[in-house]
Amino acid sequence: MMRQRSHRTQADQDPSQDRPANVPSDRIAHSAIMPQPQPVINTSKFTSSRQNLRVIPMGGVEEIGENMTVFEYGDDLIIIDMGLAFPDETMPGIDYIIPDTTWLEQNKKRIRGVIITHGHLDHIGGIPYILPKLGDPPIYTMPLTAGFVKKRLEEFGLLGRSRINTFNKDDVLKLGNFSIRFFRINHNIPDGVGLAITTPVGNIVYATDWKFDHTPVDDRPTEFDKLAKYGSEGVLMLMSDSTNATKPGYSTSESELSETIDRIFQDAQGRIIFATFSTLISRIQQVFNSAAKHNRKVIVVGRSMVNNIEIALSLGYLKIQPKIIIKTEQAKKYPDKNIVILTTGSQGEEAAALARISRGEHKTIKLKPGDTAVVSSSPIPGNERAISSVLSNITREGAKVLYYQNLDIHSSGHAKQEDLKLMIALTKPRYFMPIHGEHHMLVAHAELAQSLHIPDQNIFILDNGQAVELTSAGTAKKIDPKIPSGYLFIDGLGVGDVGEVVIRDRQVMARDGMFVIIMTVDKRTGKLISQPDIISRGFIYMKGSDELIREVKHEVRKLFESKGKGEANWAYIRQTVRDQIGEYLYQKTERKPMILPVVLEV
Repeated sequence: MMRQRSHRTQADQDPSQDRPANVPSDRIAHSAIMPQPQPVINTSKFTSSRQNLRVIPMGGVEEIGENMTVFEYGDDLIIIDMGLAFPDETMPGIDYIIPDTTWLEQNKKRIRGVIITHGHLDHIGGIPYILPKLGDPPIYTMPLTAGFVKKRLEEFGLLGRSRINTFNKDDVLKLGNFSIRFFRINHNIPDGVGLAITTPVGNIVYATDWKFDHTPVDDRPTEFDKLAKYGSEGVLMLMSDSTNATKPGYSTSESELSETIDRIFQDAQGRIIFATFSTLISRIQQVFNSAAKHNRKVIVVGRSMVNNIEIALSLGYLKIQPKIIIKTEQAKKYPDKNIVILTTGSQGEEAAALARISRGEHKTIKLKPGDTAVVSSSPIPGNERAISSVLSNITREGAKVLYYQNLDIHSSGHAKQEDLKLMIALTKPRYFMPIHGEHHMLVAHAELAQSLHIPDQNIFILDNGQAVELTSAGTAKKIDPKIPSGYLFIDGLGVGDVGEVVIRDRQVMARDGMFVIIMTVDKRTGKLISQPDIISRGFIYMKGSDELIREVKHEVRKLFESKGKGEANWAYIRQTVRDQIGEYLYQKTERKPMILPVVLEV
């Protein structure tokens, strides 16, 4: 089922500056910056007759989310990211969506490692679901991302099954036929890295979620020098983020929001309820900075927000004043103008803290007039209605709402058109593959590449499961057939047990309801013993539809009377009742509920 889907002024030359305090002991010692860096991680090489490179996006090129890309050469496979996506309104009851990894499961012995580019859920969220099915291959990532991954695996009882290796941005990772260098990129979470992958057929630059931010909150801008160096070495193919490819201009610096946030903290006379992504550490740092400046204490609400702040603090990525965080019950000691509530739920998620606060269902926090609610994010496509409902609930309680439509309170973590063009100009690729976005975003990015004189035949817009094959002769082509791909739905503890048929059934029930017909029959004669019982849910109101129910019962009796004597093919009877009663109800109501015939033999 296809979905309609529808964040210093010069490069730091000291790699130790990117290593926070208290880095885990299993990190990899960084290599010195040298013209030809030496590998610091080695795995065995494997020989194969397959001498072409295949690049296979398993997710992330038909949607926002599910980012996962496979590189294959010879007997070696490496995986970049293992993300999830959130369901849209056509997927009732679904919690998350992950890529179908059937092909990878069949080839799991060839997987040399998983490289994670940064800590957002659309890049790490699928790890607990996918990693065990692939034999728990080793993970390689930066320290903060490793902290998030470990926490997620711990929540699923999987911590320790796969070794999580941390590297520095100047390390070189050797996995089979692949040698991977890293370059720092800006996003809206620290420790984001892009990859320069050296393969036997040429160099691939993989630019995951990124933007060019010359004044980032952590004072660590993109490493333009590395990008230019890769371009001078020769880039066979560039793969680059397409999320904002339809938006003209340049990306807004995260630091430009500091003044806006500071002004909100200064002007608000009551409590501030500040909602943002729990992984947006730079935004969280800005909240703590403004809270300290304006003498406000911070209450942290939401499990993921608490967990991620603890991880960022322990690794030195978040710096806050002592005792600025207080518990909810301590807030009574302070006037409202000295309180900030930092919470999750900026996307209107029903179970998130902000939504529960807006509905008056939170255990300890209740809205009141004078509060100012700040929603610091832009809506993920499909979440607009949920966000609007939360905002309306907040204003009903007399609180003021500030969000992206009435205040510039969010800076996207994705590059806009001028930055996208600069990335292409710096790397000078022969081939180009837009990634990370819905199809129309990929097309818009391809058009930008064409404007920079990359020929149309050198641009590859793929679907999930398709592959580009690159050769040592410098040629590239899209190959068929596709690798089996698709969406696996996660519903509660079930992974993949809810398929398209179940989703369609849920859609029918949500749209037109359910109509149950219970028929009690004599086991010997096959005749109805009594009038059928009718149960309606979401279709008609039983007490007000006596005549329709009576007519349905009559039609069911007619069906039984017309069948052959002693005929007890209940599967056939159920199908006939389902078809004919369904047609009858449509004639009477022009609605098509789900018909569930039940036969009870006595």
